[in-house]
Amino acid sequence: MINFSFFNGTELFFGKGQENNVGEYCAKYGKKVLLHYGGGSIKSSGLYGRIVKSLSESGLEIVELPGVKPNPRLSLVREGIEICRNEKIDFILAVGGGSTIDSAKAIAFGVLYDGDVWDFYTGKASPERSLPVGTVLTIPAAGSESSPSTVLTNEDGWLKRSCDGHYCIFPKFSVLNPELAFTLPKNQAANGISDIMAHLFERYFTRTENVELTDRMMEAVMKTIINNAGAVMKNPEDYDAWAEIMLGGTYAHNNSLNAGRASDWASHMIEHELSGIYDIPHGEGLAIVFPAWMKYTMKTDIDRFVQFAVRVWNVENDYFDKEKTALAGIAAYERFLKSMGLPLSLSEINIGNDRFEEMALKATGDDSFAVGGFQKLKANDIERILDLAE
Repeated sequence: MINFSFFNGTELFFGKGQENNVGEYCAKYGKKVLLHYGGGSIKSSGLYGRIVKSLSESGLEIVELPGVKPNPRLSLVREGIEICRNEKIDFILAVGGGSTIDSAKAIAFGVLYDGDVWDFYTGKASPERSLPVGTVLTIPAAGSESSPSTVLTNEDGWLKRSCDGHYCIFPKFSVLNPELAFTLPKNQAANGISDIMAHLFERYFTRTENVELTDRMMEAVMKTIINNAGAVMKNPEDYDAWAEIMLGGTYAHNNSLNAGRASDWASHMIEHELSGIYDIPHGEGLAIVFPAWMKYTMKTDIDRFVQFAVRVWNVENDYFDKEKTALAGIAAYERFLKSMGLPLSLSEINIGNDRFEEMALKATGDDSFAVGGFQKLKANDIERILDLAE
């Protein structure tokens, strides 16, 4: 186990009806709130009305910015920054999934920066301060409701990049009511579950030794997600199953599970190029990329893949053929994804190989730079992974 520091500054309000108190939670931070959300789903579900009622009853002035899309756009963030400056916004409330929350975070630290907010996503600047942000989570997936991370897509070149690890990015609070996931279409629920599992994998596949505690904590979250995924696919209004998944998604990405260990993140960097260029759902892209990454890298530490197969997927350990056991674990993961209707190959979603080289170079920056913590991957390695995913 390696040295670490851990901090999480997000207060969680979990359970039924918690969104009805959101005005009280926001009022601690000012009088004027930017209400940030996506499309009409929060209105048709009645959530929008409950949020506005609570904010108004707490004496808050509301300015709205709808229009967040999956793979949130830089152009809307820039619009939000101007609104916040002109309206002298005190607080931003994001109502939605990870895209809405990531967009709100970008607006929040962009408001207080003299340069272009995209600088934070290219490494030219690091956010040191931010307007306070709160969230009402409707899609268990990204974990952005309790993380110091945000991902944004720049339409100029369709570059999807992240800004990670800055304490000012933590939301001040997040409302987690599993009932808000009841109206999710099955494909969105499946994409969210895929994203949660991927966040766990990025931490689980490590070269750091002697990390048994966090190994077993992650295995417990993985098995909980696996055990409850089928229930919400069968019955979208299964509160108890959604409660397990929603809380699991938060813990998967709140940094507690990567304490003392190095993470990987190569699969996310590869997928960002897919969803940046083709605008596919992030969870769908991860369902395609991660099994291919596993097959390509498993010999780097075959024992870890054997452990994954045996502990998470209950594969019988073939002590004479580690590779057979490891592949059986990957196959079990693929069956799990398929059971939720997710694609396992790029051809299933009509993406060909004509831009593999471009995506590989964009993921690495150039052909001499390597990404990933478990196995260092150069551009040619990423092309081979995309070949496996084809």
